[in-house]
Amino acid sequence: MRIYLWMICLVVLSSCNSKPKQSDYVAASDITLQHEDGYVGDSQCMACHKGVYDTWKGSDHDLAMQVANEQTVLGDFNNVETTIDGVSYTFKKEGEAFKVYIKEIDGSEKEYTINYTFGVSPLQQYLIDFDNGRKQVLRVTWDDVKKRWYHQYPGDELDPHDWLHWTESAQNWNTMCAECHSTNLKKNYDVEADAFNTTYSVINVSCESCHGPAERHVYWAQHIQDSTHVANTYIIPGKGQFSQMNMCAPCHSRRTKLTQNLVPGKHFEDQYMLQDISDDFYHKDGQIDEEDYVYGSFLQSKMYHEGVTCTDCHDPHSLQLKAQDNTLCLQCHAPTYNTVEHHYHTPGTEGSQCINCHMTGTHYMGNDFRRDHSFRVPRPDQSVAYGTPNACTGCHDDKTDTWAANQVVSWYGPVRADHFSDDLLLTYKNNPTVHDLSKVNQFVNNLNYPAIARATGIDNMNVATAEQVEAVLKSLTDPSPLVRYHALQKFRTMNPQDRMSVASEHLKDTTKLVRIGAMQLLAGIEVEALNAINQSTLNTGRQELETMLFTNADFSNGRMQLGDYFLQNNDYDNAIKHYNITLKKDSLLLPVYSNLATTYSLKGESEKALQVLNIWLKKEPKSGRAYYLRALLHFEMKQNEAAVSDLKMAIKLNPQDTRAMYNLATYYYQNQQWKAAEETINAAIQLIPDSPDYKYLLALIYQNQGKIEQSARIMQALQAQRTNT
Repeated sequence: MRIYLWMICLVVLSSCNSKPKQSDYVAASDITLQHEDGYVGDSQCMACHKGVYDTWKGSDHDLAMQVANEQTVLGDFNNVETTIDGVSYTFKKEGEAFKVYIKEIDGSEKEYTINYTFGVSPLQQYLIDFDNGRKQVLRVTWDDVKKRWYHQYPGDELDPHDWLHWTESAQNWNTMCAECHSTNLKKNYDVEADAFNTTYSVINVSCESCHGPAERHVYWAQHIQDSTHVANTYIIPGKGQFSQMNMCAPCHSRRTKLTQNLVPGKHFEDQYMLQDISDDFYHKDGQIDEEDYVYGSFLQSKMYHEGVTCTDCHDPHSLQLKAQDNTLCLQCHAPTYNTVEHHYHTPGTEGSQCINCHMTGTHYMGNDFRRDHSFRVPRPDQSVAYGTPNACTGCHDDKTDTWAANQVVSWYGPVRADHFSDDLLLTYKNNPTVHDLSKVNQFVNNLNYPAIARATGIDNMNVATAEQVEAVLKSLTDPSPLVRYHALQKFRTMNPQDRMSVASEHLKDTTKLVRIGAMQLLAGIEVEALNAINQSTLNTGRQELETMLFTNADFSNGRMQLGDYFLQNNDYDNAIKHYNITLKKDSLLLPVYSNLATTYSLKGESEKALQVLNIWLKKEPKSGRAYYLRALLHFEMKQNEAAVSDLKMAIKLNPQDTRAMYNLATYYYQNQQWKAAEETINAAIQLIPDSPDYKYLLALIYQNQGKIEQSARIMQALQAQRTNT
């Protein structure tokens, strides 16, 4: 036995140390790859890195996805029957196969075979193979803590045709999960066929997921190389904050893909657009709300800006924390922070733990508790003013935010440390003061604050003053690609000439995200006008934008944006095709109905446009926007009575809809119904007093009523306004 083990060791060592003579030298960069994309698999890595491999083995990365079998399936398939949210399940085994029999809320019944497991703790999900290369994630999930079956989002009775149903796009593995659970994942989505041919080199998150394809590195390790090469040659190094962020962020962030396939280690903004800290996903101060996957939170933190990286707290291979108590924080922070004089709680209690004040958490996926990585100081004073959560009343749920704010003042004094959230919260105010606006203008260009927060501030800005325009223009030269991208988006409403001027400069940007943003400014501009832009940079930008759009077309939102792109470029047939596929994917994505109806109308197909709007109103009977658009269509179809009825309904449903008021007043004016016209346009002017269009219509109404003096005063004011402008 000893001889046998010795021989194995000899083989392993020789695989790493066998060095041919110098005359046989071939540069690793010149070898012909024998493996798909150069991915060699874990066994090759283990030969030289067994210690690291053993640490990784059994980690969440190792168990991210597995073939379903007796060893990998954790759920109870021993003829278990359960009903959850109106759906009946029977879990059983037939030989080697794991089966689930499902009776849906509509009475439909079907049996499925479990093909793969997804994750292990605190929950495990299951994948089922469908047609067109799709894999779908079962809604019913195994709770490995409580040892029970449950629904991640309880209480919803989902129709089998709902986009959120597990058989539909929202739970599609190829689209929603695959890239971050397997190595060298290629989605291979066929846009025309709406089908997948998804492949991977290794089923789980293996060595090469983070370090990149290793074939050249292995070759280097086994052959004589010149002395300038170092140990990490031909493989992505894992040192330094920038390198680590580019390795971890692609899968630990809420983001949009810019390219077809993930390239390990490549700059994040050349592959993805990070979701900003919009209140659709975060609280208004930047704290986590929806599932945000850590990176967007971490970028907000002082720790990130001080150079802290993921591996300062987490082992990069086992993924476990390096310590389970305040010892972890005391790696960097002074011991005085671990005293009663700082935290004012009894030592050894939950209240004395750093993470419970500075890393509050939320349960996602039903039972998965994840902590906020923005590492912020509790601000109950902001909770009082803005309704944001705070750690104090999150724990002391029998107390008020005011109590907590007063307690903080009594402990730490009345002055709070400077934090970007004070300014970010101002960008959400409905009626900001002049002082508020001035602070926001300074905030978005203050490089002492996180780029993701400043990008969000720009996104929230309603650019209406010269000072705001100046602030956004300055942001176009910001060091952060994310800030530059969001600054560019504020110019999408400019006239074509100005858009071309801004875009032409940023089509030359060094970062793909910004070049795509510049290209988006050119949407809808005539081809002849674009000849003024450098054609090489224009073509590159167009290719990058189209790659992004087609890459995301398997999402319903992505497919809608592809339709929008064709509509903006007057390709109505392609726009209609992609809008209809969007509705097939998600019939409740309501903005599509507006865009599809508009496209049919532009093609002169009014009846089809009307059908689309009627479907929309069946799905959303209280949509004032739908009534407004149908009114315009009725006018085009010479159905004035129906149009007037729809405009009145649009105003009833949305009393702020001044465009509906303007169109209705115009109809009354054209039909010499002077009193009704005057009342209607005055209602619009009360809401938007400075609208020249509304005032001009009122002047015409006055003129036709014989109110010449009143009409003249309005006309003179409008003329003065034009002169001043």
